[in-house]
Parts: sequence; structure tokens; C-alpha cells
Amino acid sequence: MFLKMKVFGLTIDPFTNVPIVILKDHDEKNALPVWIGVLEASAIASELEKVRFSRPMTHDLLKEILKNLSVTVNKIEVNDLKDNVYYATIHMTGKDGSDFTLDARPSDAIALALRMNSNIFVDSSVLEKSKSIDMRGEGKKSGKDFLDSLEDISPGEFGKYKM
Repeated sequence: MFLKMKVFGLTIDPFTNVPIVILKDHDEKNALPVWIGVLEASAIASELEKVRFSRPMTHDLLKEILKNLSVTVNKIEVNDLKDNVYYATIHMTGKDGSDFTLDARPSDAIALALRMNSNIFVDSSVLEKSKSIDMRGEGKKSGKDFLDSLEDISPGEFGKYKM
């Protein structure tokens, strides 16, 4: 079963200093942290903040290519988690009405979904698997403890992602 989710915010993993995009469902009962790269975090943050650059960035370019080819991004799905790596699929419809999917990194799929005003879905099995993410290291919380603490964070506590 897939749950519709939204980008709740961006934060930094306090243990690794790696950016995390937080997805939450409409009722904010389920949270999914997805560790992403700095460039991908920048792409997501710039769209969340509606920052426009003088030249198109990669995801903006992809959006324009798809629009010019009359391709619609119907939705993205974060559909698997294996060995601490998330997987996503972009669902599209071509100009001729044919549906097709592309494998993508969740960060790229999310950045594109934000630009195309497409829905974001997460497989409930991914939410379950994320509770046991391997966060080895002294003093680190378990994946479940980390997820539980994320569910208690209010939007105001995230602040703006610093580039």
C-alpha cells in the first residue's frame, strides 16, 4: 500500500552532517527520512523556497524538456529500501498517452515532483524498513528512535536549509 506524502522539510543528520529530506503523510503520523546529497538538497531547497536562477539548474532543465515533449509526471513513488539505499520510480505519460516509468534516486524524483506539482507516494513497506536503518556508531540513535524523534518535530523547528 502506498501513502501520499509531502516534503516536510530539510535538515542535517547531526551525526554525519549529511542532508536529509523528511517526508510526512498528510496527518503527519508517518515520517520518512531520506539521506541525500548536498547538491540534491540544494535542488529541493531552491524549489521549496521558490528561488529562481538566471540559468536553469538540472531539475529545472529536465522539467522544461518534459514540458516541451508534452510528457506529464503523474507521480513519484519511493518504493524500496535495500542495504540502506532508497529506490524510487517516476511515473509518466507521454504525448501519445502511453504510460511509462523510470527508475530514479528518490532525491531526484522528489526534486522533479516538486517542480512538476506531482504527488509523492511512499510504499508502506519502506516506512517499516526505515525503522531499522543501520545507523552504526557510538552514541547514535537506532533508526526507530531517530524516526520517533522526527515525528515530534514541528515545521518551525526545521528552519531554512543553509546552503
